[in-house]
Amino acid sequence: MDLPSNIQDLISSDLQTVNSTILDHLHTDVALINQIGQYIIQAGGKRLRPITVLLAARACGYNGTQHIHLAAIIELIHTATLLHDDVVDASDQRRHRKTANAIWGNAASVLVGDFLYTRAFQMMTQLQTMRIMETFAHATNRIAEGEVLQLLNCNDPNTTTERYLEIIERKTATLFQAGTRISAIISQTNPQQEQAMAQYGLHLGIAFQLIDDILDYSPNNPELGKNIGDDLADGKITLPLIQALADTDQHHKDIIRKAITTGDRNQLNIILETIAKTGAINYTMNLAQQHAQHAKAALQEIAPTQYRTALFQLTEFAINRKH
Repeated sequence: MDLPSNIQDLISSDLQTVNSTILDHLHTDVALINQIGQYIIQAGGKRLRPITVLLAARACGYNGTQHIHLAAIIELIHTATLLHDDVVDASDQRRHRKTANAIWGNAASVLVGDFLYTRAFQMMTQLQTMRIMETFAHATNRIAEGEVLQLLNCNDPNTTTERYLEIIERKTATLFQAGTRISAIISQTNPQQEQAMAQYGLHLGIAFQLIDDILDYSPNNPELGKNIGDDLADGKITLPLIQALADTDQHHKDIIRKAITTGDRNQLNIILETIAKTGAINYTMNLAQQHAQHAKAALQEIAPTQYRTALFQLTEFAINRKH
């Protein structure tokens, strides 16, 4: 599912400049950094985080060029987290291509991830705005906390819905929230509008991650770019599994709990059937739609323009996508 054409029309020029800015700031005299950085940046992806920054800034009435710089920073931070995630998860595929760690090894991937983080902060200092620095510093710290919380809950079948939501809020939604907040900051909106944009980003990010977790248990999806049940193999317990565990019989509880504890996918077909029978996918989708509605409601603080309309549509795209 591609972005709606009107959104593409609104941000295509800005997004091209964002991509050029990213490639410019990736350049270094260390050849391996150039290789790995360009490999992962040019792998594609939805660019949903920088797109959100671009649209949010324009929706807040911003007419300058700083939003380009900020969108590039957001994508560099996100890319750094992907490099680190793939090492932690021992992943060998992302977006239908080999991961950087599968090609160059874990050490190189971690160190280049560190480079992307630090390059992003170098770019922040060029803006000379303390509020932006504070927002990004807080966000990257919470992302790291989310990663550690996820690690602590790996292979734990007793993970609760509350703990799961706390993890995805920190690990995923925080960067969306930072992006929309800084868009409001550079636009010099009033405090109510800044908070509204931050809430939009937060709920958009939660809805986005909930859909990601649904897609991990959605068979016959060649666009996904990874294997069905990869989260299970990594020991990650997500809402579809939590809900299936809560609503099935003891025999199937035991199968799911063992799979979570060991990361064994041998019973994946039975687990997928249990998820389907318990309505866990619908349950997770309903929660994603609730957060999407919260995101849309937050936009009522923002004046109606084609950019605000695009943010509404972006929310629909996030929850209706197939990959």
